[in-house]
Amino acid sequence: MNSSTAYPDDVILVPGGYPFWQENLFLAANIVVIGVLYAWGVLRVRHTTGWKGAATVSFYSGLGTLLFAAIGPPMAWAHVFFWPHMVQHLLIMMIAVPLMVLGNPITLAIRASSPTLRRSLVQVLRSRPVRILTNSVLTWLLFAGTLIITHIPAVMEWSLESHHAMHLFIFPLYTVVAFLFYLPLIGHNMLPDRPKPSIRVASLGLMMVPETLLGMVIHFSPVPLYPSYALTTSTLGADPLVDQKFAGALAWALTMVIDGLWTMLAAWEWFRDQERTVEREEAIHV
Repeated sequence: MNSSTAYPDDVILVPGGYPFWQENLFLAANIVVIGVLYAWGVLRVRHTTGWKGAATVSFYSGLGTLLFAAIGPPMAWAHVFFWPHMVQHLLIMMIAVPLMVLGNPITLAIRASSPTLRRSLVQVLRSRPVRILTNSVLTWLLFAGTLIITHIPAVMEWSLESHHAMHLFIFPLYTVVAFLFYLPLIGHNMLPDRPKPSIRVASLGLMMVPETLLGMVIHFSPVPLYPSYALTTSTLGADPLVDQKFAGALAWALTMVIDGLWTMLAAWEWFRDQERTVEREEAIHV
């Protein structure tokens, strides 16, 4: 790989012509603003009601991962190889966003707000649109549908040929859809209608089905599915089909492992909820 012409002008190359990161002030600025707002909230509640350090660490770990996926090597390399795109997609939807959800940003926003703003936020959370958008069936369908639709060749080609499509549409779409999916399922965010623990575990477990099928279809395809990647990989002396099979293998194997971890977390939260319920009942009868 020695030709810089394969990369857009805003991709920064290190000596040797390898892509390292991509200039994207829009995404970077939005991520920084989110981080500043979260820090403000933590400072507001730390000396009053307190705030768990684990939640803060989780949130910023997710936010850092999101920034890495947005402007780091996964974004830069995703312009020419399919497998970095798949890594980026896994980082956003299955690592960064759930870590941010575990940071309990909704709960923090409510606790850090003034009484007037807090009442408004609670009203919004109780509103019909929010109840619909956090319905576990709808969010499951949105998550699975987004995975499949954005990897249809015609849609993928559009996102690759339009330089800003990935930044302004696909990346935010992955982030928002993943946030809506994980929000009712893990963590301790204040929501009016969280699904039952059994539903949370089942929803996370069943997501392995479309994730695995997508990876298998990509991996076992006998021909390159995406002409843009076939062209760029060939230009740089790589085999497009090997690149595609590796991307499919990543989606197939890693999604099962990562999703399995989140499913076990949901099961652990279910177990802890049961323990707390038993403890409360025992305390009442003492």
